[in-house]
Amino acid sequence: MKRRDVKTRFGDLCVVEEDGAIVALDWKLSGCIDRSDVLDAAACQLQRYDAGTLEVFELPLRIKGSDFQQAVCAQMSAIPFGYTVTYGEIAKALGAPAQAVGGACGGNPIPIIVPCHRVMGAKGLTGFSGAGGIETKVALLRHEGAAGLLI
Repeated sequence: MKRRDVKTRFGDLCVVEEDGAIVALDWKLSGCIDRSDVLDAAACQLQRYDAGTLEVFELPLRIKGSDFQQAVCAQMSAIPFGYTVTYGEIAKALGAPAQAVGGACGGNPIPIIVPCHRVMGAKGLTGFSGAGGIETKVALLRHEGAAGLLI
């Protein structure tokens, strides 16, 4: 596996590549600045997202996990920049319980790029498993112009 650290206003991130695809993003600096076309693209796109000049990530991704985890991540990836959906809406689309969708969102291995921050509870804002918790989720939603939903 190769790793690349990327500093953003949302925290210090470490993006991980395995066999030509992004497999993880963590809020922990690894001290690594590995080079590859995929990691170079990921770092560039994360910096452009941070700068407000990128709304859609175009990277090869590999979601590690169950078929259900992969299906939930596919649903999250389809949520446009600046929009949100509820756990219940994803649950309905997949024919699954909302609680199971919540667990899969919390287990998203590639946050920000797979935008789990765009998923809300039926009554509004819910937790976030990234560093900084709910404050980071709010910052990401504000960055995307979706913060009006929080007021």
